[in-house]
Amino acid sequence: MRRITRIATVGIASTALALSVTACGSDSSSGSGSDDNGGKAAIAYDIGGRGDQSFNDAAYAGLVEAEEELDVQGTEAEPSEGEGDPDKVQRLTTLARAGNNPVIGVGFAYAPAIAEVAPKFPDTTFGLIDDTSKTGPNIANLVFNEEQGSYLAGVAAAKVTESDTVGFIGGVETPLIKKFEAGFVQGVKDTNKDVNVKVQYLTQPPDFGGFSKPDLGKAAAQGQLDAGADVIYAAAGLAGAGAIEATANAGKWAIGVDSDQYEQEGLAAYKERILTSVTKNVSGAVFNLIKSVQDGDPQNGEIRYGLEDDGVALSMSNPAFTEMTDVIEAVDKAKADIISGRITVKTAP
Repeated sequence: MRRITRIATVGIASTALALSVTACGSDSSSGSGSDDNGGKAAIAYDIGGRGDQSFNDAAYAGLVEAEEELDVQGTEAEPSEGEGDPDKVQRLTTLARAGNNPVIGVGFAYAPAIAEVAPKFPDTTFGLIDDTSKTGPNIANLVFNEEQGSYLAGVAAAKVTESDTVGFIGGVETPLIKKFEAGFVQGVKDTNKDVNVKVQYLTQPPDFGGFSKPDLGKAAAQGQLDAGADVIYAAAGLAGAGAIEATANAGKWAIGVDSDQYEQEGLAAYKERILTSVTKNVSGAVFNLIKSVQDGDPQNGEIRYGLEDDGVALSMSNPAFTEMTDVIEAVDKAKADIISGRITVKTAP
């Protein structure tokens, strides 16, 4: 296994980057990677960083797979608290100058920075996850039909609820997270119009703390539980872990997001109450982009993943969920109808 270099950003005012190495091999070294035949690739994390048990961890899994399968040396770069676009520009520039190719920004917040940095490094491919607003000849926009997976979660929630009240928690009220909401609410209502869906967002732009503060997610979930919700779906990054904790402790059902949160080690104490998760194949998208660069045919433009190619899906890890045969049948039918075009899922509420 190759080694992964981890870069912790200490802020735009600093002229240095603190380096530490994640122990994937036996040696600790920042390493130049000059002896790595597979080349170098880097990911710059979104708010919450690695360890969010969700979006960022999915990207990390793709980098690890590339190390193991493609002999690539990987580098990770962490965000700093309260950072702005200049911090992201500095981070991406540092990664590109170090010879990483591709350099992948994990999340739509990297769009302005990639638009600024990519033209300066025309021979480097930049991956931009969850955003199509900034394009270029060396930019690959890796995007997903989140609304489709969320629709399936809505079907499951409507079938499972006993109180006829379910909840949706969004980390930050952005167009991307509104896609999650739209699909979920439509799936619920198409399944049972009498089910009430409580919707709450934790923060509003430019405050993106709703993606990084578990206490906010926990408090929001508790409020929905107190109002009668017995199934809660949170699309809130690290804050979603707090929502899962509150929901599980109340003995109700949580629905995870981005990664299969039933399988996440950091959420093991709550896994029996994680009914399912709306997964996005972020790991596969990261791996595929790295491989395309290594193969000499870099991806560029919009690369979209949906239900038809398992780019989004509903996880089946919890045995309690798979034993609910009527729920699974309803989910499978909805999936087939979306793929066939019989159901068109809204991308905005």
